[in-house]
Amino acid sequence: MERPANGRVILHVDMNSFYASVEMAYDPALKGKPLAIAGNVEERRGIIVTCSYEARAKGVKTTMPLWQARKLCPELIVKKPNFERYRKASIAMFDLLREYTELVEPVSIDEGYMDLTQYAGPKPLEIAHVIQERLSDELLLPCSIGIAPNKFLAKMASNMKKPLGITVLRKRELSEHLWPLPVAQMHGVGEKTAEKLETIGINTIQDLAKADRMQLKQLLGINGERLKQRANGVDNREVDPDSIYDFKSIGNSTTLSKDTTNEDELNNVLRKLAHSVSVRMKRKDVLASKIFITIRFANLKTITRSKKVANPIGDVEEIFSVARQLFFTHWKEEPIRLLGITGQDLVEKGDAVKQLDLFSFESDAKDEPILTVIEKINEKYGDQLIKRGIKGKWEEDPSPGTSFNKDFLRE
Repeated sequence: MERPANGRVILHVDMNSFYASVEMAYDPALKGKPLAIAGNVEERRGIIVTCSYEARAKGVKTTMPLWQARKLCPELIVKKPNFERYRKASIAMFDLLREYTELVEPVSIDEGYMDLTQYAGPKPLEIAHVIQERLSDELLLPCSIGIAPNKFLAKMASNMKKPLGITVLRKRELSEHLWPLPVAQMHGVGEKTAEKLETIGINTIQDLAKADRMQLKQLLGINGERLKQRANGVDNREVDPDSIYDFKSIGNSTTLSKDTTNEDELNNVLRKLAHSVSVRMKRKDVLASKIFITIRFANLKTITRSKKVANPIGDVEEIFSVARQLFFTHWKEEPIRLLGITGQDLVEKGDAVKQLDLFSFESDAKDEPILTVIEKINEKYGDQLIKRGIKGKWEEDPSPGTSFNKDFLRE
């Protein structure tokens, strides 16, 4: 692949079966064997987080219940997630990518974009081979790489050949390599969106690329227009190294050990989830302007409900109170299988403006003297020298659940 005279050169580096690959790098005896990483290994609610390609060949898939995976592959080796091990491997992986350019944008623990437009070294395809070989030789981690003129096409390209693939996708090749694919395989199109698109006769990415813009807007809002642009290979987003610090929500969910209608049990689950979310929000020094809950019933029907709060919150009891109110407003005593709580529309504590009202004014007024002292000290010696309370090591998140956000990528 020649470097284009105009335009950009974007790589999408996607690690193959990352958690399983890290475990194999740590213990070479696992290499070549059907391996799965699963939460709650000993319980009914165990779910496959990821698995090796040897396990996939037996029909094991991500999100599959553990009991089903073991039925398909009796010799399956199952390990609990070791998040600290994966975090270290991820940091090492991104450090290696940054040797080639500062324009590296992590999008999750195991994938990221690189902008090599200004790289003065070898041709893009040669660089991709070098990166892939170094990740394999130095970190013992396999990856697939997509090369394209923008982020969307690079992402689609990296998915086209796994494991250990390197794929170049040019705009002039869309009709040959991209458009014949089912629309459900397009990055940015989820299962529900694909179902909606099929109702208006859009089954392939080509159908989407040539669809009527107004019809798409009526069906999907502004996202419809955006998806049409992507299907036509248009994506002007920059590779942004600082996006690692952008996050819009923090949440956690858990599958109950058994379906239940017991109100005390459900209250306990909601409180534990509120505690987990609160701990992670404190760690990031943010508050939530909206609380969002997920409810999955025994018949697998899932609903979501949310409430915007008057003033941003982050305290366990505040989160629990809103989530509990939402849940019991919409629960009709059906058996519950899964519950989740998410804090949305996050704001940094320093930017959160509390709305004083008749109910909060009295308590806020009591705090005024100490806040005035803190303000004066900060004015004299520098902002943020002292804050109310002690910001130390936050209590660890007690939840055994899996987190896939960018917490891993922050020092």
